[in-house]
Amino acid sequence: MAGNSYGNRFRVSTFGESHGESIGGVIDGCPPNIVLDMEFIQSELDRRKPGQSKIVTQRKESDKVQFLSGIFDGKTTGTPIGFIIKNENSKSDDYAHIKDVFRPSHADYVYQQKYGIRDYRGGGRSSARETACRVVAGAVAKQLLKDIKITAYVSAVGDLELKVPYTELDFANIERNPVRCPDLTMALEMENLIKSVKKDGDTIGGIISCVIQNVPVGIGEPVFDRLDAELAKAMMSINAVKGVEIGSGFAGSQWRGSQHNDQILPGGKTLTNHAGGIVGGISNGMDIYLRVAFKPVATLMKDQESIDINNNKVVVSGKGRHDACVVPRAVPIVEAMAALVLADFIL
Repeated sequence: MAGNSYGNRFRVSTFGESHGESIGGVIDGCPPNIVLDMEFIQSELDRRKPGQSKIVTQRKESDKVQFLSGIFDGKTTGTPIGFIIKNENSKSDDYAHIKDVFRPSHADYVYQQKYGIRDYRGGGRSSARETACRVVAGAVAKQLLKDIKITAYVSAVGDLELKVPYTELDFANIERNPVRCPDLTMALEMENLIKSVKKDGDTIGGIISCVIQNVPVGIGEPVFDRLDAELAKAMMSINAVKGVEIGSGFAGSQWRGSQHNDQILPGGKTLTNHAGGIVGGISNGMDIYLRVAFKPVATLMKDQESIDINNNKVVVSGKGRHDACVVPRAVPIVEAMAALVLADFIL
């Protein structure tokens, strides 16, 4: 199966399935003599792990990362960094009922058609459990980026959406609520909405906003390796992502150029930042900001019509442990993918 690696100079390959013995990865191209903060890496994983609140899947995984190579005396050696994360709480029997049937809008059907075989336990390789490996790699990448700061947060759940510019938000509030929304009043509304949706046996989508600060001018390559193109690709590789906006995004298509253009000031900064920190595919020194749209989780605790492996009509019944809304746990994943993109470009 191709497509399991990302990056050129800073390259990450991941392996493993949701209900296999472990998941893991290899980071290649990390420079030597980088002092790694292992507690920080684990804290990033803890932000993504299941079972951390009542509004996410109750699968209990400690998600303790074990490094196998590429680190000596707390420093990177310049050789490949190998790591694994054990799967401790998989309940494969929860998925026996979908062995020969396909969940609507899930990767079940396309994996079966493409490969002629699939690991139906928790979605196998298509499971979002794989993203824990990206968080490990992203936590390493963050420690290469020095002064560059990456902050993601939940800005929408369903039709509840923050309208406040990120410059007016208190990012310290992000980790003070289970939704990871920096507006505590809106966070409570979002939390209640997710609980209501979960009680109904349904799921709901949302939006994660990401702000990248202190990026120097000149990051990105024309024409096909634009910084915004790579960020979009990285975000679209995350499970359940269906859209990415950078800067003004789709809203900018309704403006006139006289409204949208960012006036350049002496020193190179701009009066406004509708470009979202990227012009011509290259960073311009302003904050980079983007929005990432996540669809609702495909597995519902409700009956859905579908087909089986023999093309017969069936009713699929939801079972097992699943997120009613993925966005709270996807915040560190968005940050990790942004870090991987920037580390690759900067190296």
